[in-house]
Amino acid sequence: MEQNAANYIIKGKAVLGIEFGSSRIKAVLLGADRQPIASGIYDWENDFIDGVWTYSLEDAMVGLSGCYADLARNVQEKYGAVITSLSAIGISGMMHGYLPFDKDGRQLAPFRTWRNTITQDASEKLTALFDFNIPQRWSIAHLYQAMLNGESHVKDISFLTTLAGYIHWRLTGKKAIGVNEASGMFPVDTSSCDYDKRMLGLFDKLAADLGMEWKVGQLLPEIIPAGRTAGTLTEEGARLLDPSGTLQAGIPLCAPEGDAGTGMIATNSIAPGTGNLSAGTSIFVTITMDQALSRLHPEIDVLANPAGHPAAMVHCINGTPEIDAWINLFGDVTASLGQPADKNKLYEAFYTAALKGSEDCGGLTAFNFLAGEHIIDLPEGRPMLIRRPDSEFSFANLARVILFSTLGSVRIGMNILTQQEGVLLKELLGHGGLYKTTDAGQRITAAALNVPVRIRSGASEGGAWGIALLAAYMQDNNGESLVDYLNGGVFAADQSTLAKPDAQLAASFNSYMERYGAGLSAQRAAIEHL
Repeated sequence: MEQNAANYIIKGKAVLGIEFGSSRIKAVLLGADRQPIASGIYDWENDFIDGVWTYSLEDAMVGLSGCYADLARNVQEKYGAVITSLSAIGISGMMHGYLPFDKDGRQLAPFRTWRNTITQDASEKLTALFDFNIPQRWSIAHLYQAMLNGESHVKDISFLTTLAGYIHWRLTGKKAIGVNEASGMFPVDTSSCDYDKRMLGLFDKLAADLGMEWKVGQLLPEIIPAGRTAGTLTEEGARLLDPSGTLQAGIPLCAPEGDAGTGMIATNSIAPGTGNLSAGTSIFVTITMDQALSRLHPEIDVLANPAGHPAAMVHCINGTPEIDAWINLFGDVTASLGQPADKNKLYEAFYTAALKGSEDCGGLTAFNFLAGEHIIDLPEGRPMLIRRPDSEFSFANLARVILFSTLGSVRIGMNILTQQEGVLLKELLGHGGLYKTTDAGQRITAAALNVPVRIRSGASEGGAWGIALLAAYMQDNNGESLVDYLNGGVFAADQSTLAKPDAQLAASFNSYMERYGAGLSAQRAAIEHL
């Protein structure tokens, strides 16, 4: 098996996917069966500078080559092979955000990521103008907010893109983007898989009234559908990816996509009526719809999935980092005792304990808000743990309430879809950090959202595998749809586990949500006074 993979790599037939996640850049290499055969990682982290969550693009390029170098080392160690060429490459990244450039390719403002909640004024005005929900993190909201703020750089913008779009541009020289990623920049008409012409016209009038000479459609990347080539690796791009000079230029790339779309690919949830839940730094549910929502909901995003189908998303900015913070604390405690614990074992103990907590979490209430949260109208975040004098403050109850807190805001959004819109789901496909340790995250999610949760065997590879599959589809498809391609080969023999909602665990989560709702006033007071 390994010899077959080695030959496949040496012949330049493997497919590469790279995803720029919130805390890790990951590369995945696919073999002939389009399953992962090697991976590489590079850890990075955002900065909070002058009130803005950001990453430097210099760090992004260092991370790109660092991630690829780690992959190349792993391939050499495992297979004794050297990567000189590939059959296809795909780039994915955190969706949305704001990356403006002038006509000479100079960056005009720091990268404003999805995590920022600084565009409320623009978001509300555009939503009213378009009669279509424009979330704060979308690129067009950031652009309009910069215009409303009178930021001088706006008049000089020649190109606006996302992180994935930027990396693709540097590798290929082509300003292109996939339809899912595009729909997080500006609303997309899913009937044509292009930017909505009516809304483009409305925005152009706003821009003209503020003295802008450009048309917004001229700033946005070209949308390239799944299955089509979106550029080839240039000599300069090859050296950016592999400074050693080993990797050859000329490799085709698929359109860059956002992490929401690649998560849908990695969980095979792009057919109408399917949905997935990604639980990492942020947490979001994306459901491919078989019919439009009955009305506008400010809490629900309407996107296009990578196949061009309309999708509804419940996106919550705050996910698992508060769990990580507690694990780090426990790690410090064990280290101070001279008995440092393996971090994976700490996570396992924490998750296992959560299932043993009291039904009411011992009376504890927790909020995981490191940043603002639009679904519950919080402009900033203040992580909190609240206990009454008579609360039972135990390790199990603490673990349970901290895990519960990761799903509080997404439960509010899901209630809109299920109770107000009547959306019915047979199951959700889960992936992300919440599901990598024991089955506690899977069981708690099923109980919290009252829907069975399935975890596929390959889902742990996440969006890097998803974008690699899109690159493979570009090479493999012979006219078949993306849905048929995934169902027919990639996922035909996929292994998975299913957790159904547990009544007792669901009652426990409902009890927590009562305190959660009552305690939001304390969260808002903390933002105001602390």
